[in-house]
Amino acid sequence: MSHLKVYNSLTRKKEIFKSITPGHAGMYVCGPTVSGESHLGHARPYITFDVVYRYLMHLGYKVRYVRNITDAGHFEEEGREAEDKISKKAVLEKLEPMELVQKYTNLYHWAMDQFNCLPPSIEPTATGHIVEQINMIETLINAGYAYEKKGSVYFDVKKYAADYDYGKLSGRVIEDMLETTRELEGQEEKRNRADFALWKAAPAEHIMRWKSPWGEGFPGWHIECSAMATKYLGAQFDIHGGGMDLLFPHHESEIAQSTICNHIAPVRYWIHNNMITLNGRKMGKSYNNVIRLTELFTGDHPLLEKAYSPMTVRFFILQTHYRSTLDFGNDALLAAEKGLKRLQEAHEWLQKMRITNDDGQPENVNQELDEKVIKLLNELDEFINDDFSTAKVLANMFELVPVINSIKDKNIPVQSLHITTLQMLQQKMKVYVEDILGLKTETLAEGEKLNGVLQVLIDLRKQAREKKDWATSDKIRNQLAEIGILLKDEKNGEMSWSIE
Repeated sequence: MSHLKVYNSLTRKKEIFKSITPGHAGMYVCGPTVSGESHLGHARPYITFDVVYRYLMHLGYKVRYVRNITDAGHFEEEGREAEDKISKKAVLEKLEPMELVQKYTNLYHWAMDQFNCLPPSIEPTATGHIVEQINMIETLINAGYAYEKKGSVYFDVKKYAADYDYGKLSGRVIEDMLETTRELEGQEEKRNRADFALWKAAPAEHIMRWKSPWGEGFPGWHIECSAMATKYLGAQFDIHGGGMDLLFPHHESEIAQSTICNHIAPVRYWIHNNMITLNGRKMGKSYNNVIRLTELFTGDHPLLEKAYSPMTVRFFILQTHYRSTLDFGNDALLAAEKGLKRLQEAHEWLQKMRITNDDGQPENVNQELDEKVIKLLNELDEFINDDFSTAKVLANMFELVPVINSIKDKNIPVQSLHITTLQMLQQKMKVYVEDILGLKTETLAEGEKLNGVLQVLIDLRKQAREKKDWATSDKIRNQLAEIGILLKDEKNGEMSWSIE
């Protein structure tokens, strides 16, 4: 069997995966900032690393998967003045900060469940680890790589770069960073423009604040991941994942902080997924093309022709290699919807098929077809081991679907394949479709079922009214009213309903 190879962003090459502790794997993935609802761009990393998690477990690793929740801080160093996203959004929505955090954390968990993403082993929050962050900042100050100014603490990038290889992950050169960093509020406090905040002094109006050795304030964005990864995965762990947009400054800063505090580079394999574009354009609020996950599932967005199910979106994401740019568009999603339906129908029939000793008799076997199926099935392992190439795995599956359908439709006799090949086909398809790719059969949601039932009753009432069967018409309306569903006859002859 071929070894699992992963593309390491740090070395910019594929490397054989070898965990620090045999049989165990530690993985940290940057989770959401819960100051708003998750959108389409968030779907890609969580589905990508769900497959990584699933496959490592399939290989027999005992995986500790840590994915954080950023519920404090996350002020930007670039592009806007320092701010706490949670506090700002809480004011806008007239909610307590933790009320806002809970609202969007619940929505995020709901979306992950819709996508059939397995929950992580540990889901730590930034606010639950303020002590660890403060301790780490104190260590950085004592080591001479951080300094306090007016109640805020900054990491000394220039000093670190003189001693270590700063910029190795992102490929940025320190001199360029010093020249190009923008002038922002608080810049005059820093020794160098490239320095980033570890702790920010909280102004009087700031809602979320904690006591620290430097006064009341709130933590920076980068320090939380270093603190939580160290606590739950140790000084060095196997995999750190996230979107390519986090390479700099977030992950570069994590490496710097953790290296000083723990005296070792924190991560063996850095894995980054590429970005999502929408009709060829980068997704962003400034382009007015951000699609929230609830909008994606309901179709309630001007850029969407219809609603797309969570499994259609998951399947679509997995059709492209995680390191390639992925462009969302209605045509592509419609094609993915049809493709997924074909795959799932063939898969479901195959799993129900009873393979008996009469199947696959040697004298009836089509040797060429049998060898082709075995080759396609063996390549599934080869492709997934080649940096999680789900796109190639799915391409092979779509070569197997016509074979399955031909056996189903009796265009190919079941005896055309050896019994061992049939068993291998059934077993491998189950493992890959369900366990590794995480594609599940979708059933109608309760709300859709209710809509369907009500439409049947409305149609029956319409027919009764056309026949002037007022007794049946009234009976349907009155009995629905008794359970709190009100029917209303519109002027155009149509009917609408509402829940009382």
